[in-house]
Amino acid sequence: MVTAAAASVVAGAALLPNWSAGAAVTDDPTVDPATKATFQRLADAVFSDRTNALVDGARSGQQGDHQLTSGFSGKVRLSGTQSRQESSALSELRGRKSRLAKLGEKYSAGSTSVTLDATQVKGRRATVDVTETTTLTYAKVHGNEPKTTGFQAHHELTFRADRQGNWQLTGIRDTDDGYLAVNQVAKPAVAAPDTAADDGPPEAARSATTWPASAKPKNFSATGYDYKAMAAYAAKYWNHYNPAYPNYNGEADGGDCTNFVSQTLKAGGWKHVPGSASDFHKWFGNSEIQSDSFVGVNEFSWFALSSKRVTSLANVFQLDVGDVLQMDFNRDGSKDHSMIVTYRSPQGVPYVTYHSTNTYNRSVASIVASYPTAAYYAYRT
Repeated sequence: MVTAAAASVVAGAALLPNWSAGAAVTDDPTVDPATKATFQRLADAVFSDRTNALVDGARSGQQGDHQLTSGFSGKVRLSGTQSRQESSALSELRGRKSRLAKLGEKYSAGSTSVTLDATQVKGRRATVDVTETTTLTYAKVHGNEPKTTGFQAHHELTFRADRQGNWQLTGIRDTDDGYLAVNQVAKPAVAAPDTAADDGPPEAARSATTWPASAKPKNFSATGYDYKAMAAYAAKYWNHYNPAYPNYNGEADGGDCTNFVSQTLKAGGWKHVPGSASDFHKWFGNSEIQSDSFVGVNEFSWFALSSKRVTSLANVFQLDVGDVLQMDFNRDGSKDHSMIVTYRSPQGVPYVTYHSTNTYNRSVASIVASYPTAAYYAYRT
């Protein structure tokens, strides 16, 4: 059963909002607490229903323009357009749950809470920035597998009041650069490939997503890297950004995913290769300067392959701790997202942690079930 909670815990780490989604909405301190509470309940109900659609055996759905949710005690009003969009969203998420079940994964419980970061009311219209905090519990946990996965996502909501002063939710816009929240339904808006890139970057081999995969055991002592340190760094900073590096999370900054992966690899022993920041053969990053390969998705792939620090894996389910997974959402040849593996189950399922949207220990099975048409690139580090 999905419930709204003040705080959730994932693998011992508190899932509490650590920064304002902010940017777009300037908070209006004159908005009264009752109005803010209404906005929060409306938002909490919608995102709780989305989470509920992924939970095995949970009840989720709509009746007309009224959400069915345990997170809201009254009738949640949606505009006609938003009601249709939410019906479509819940249908898509239930389909995702079915695809995930075929890969052997289910969620037995979920918890979603929403906090308001900024509220702006002008007449009968309002714009609200919120932080969503969601935890999902894995069913049938074996041994030391992660018991839960969780994320924080930031959204901009628009509301409209009718003549009686009752608010309706009219729109939802995701404001993180990433498009990988577990219960997210928006399609990624992907930039076109950079045709002005270096003439000779190496081309990564695509990885299959079929389950099960042939064995590809990792030799943890062969490289001299500390993969436990990588996993520990990712666990520490997945939702608490290291102030020793810039934070690129946000629509205008392009996303922090590869910057986070590079920091994690550096914590495990990857050494700087100094030089020109635009030369993909170089790799370095600190508080003042970062190479393109340290923060760029494609540039990282080019550096990692050309330097022989990674090799391509034939199947994403061969990934192990410290390995890297990248995605090309629309298969246009330009990669869009980077993630680091922080756990591998005895059953052979890797779990990834990433920034934009900040997420800890999400299974690769869940990623594949959510984005079945994407192209995947798995790297052994």
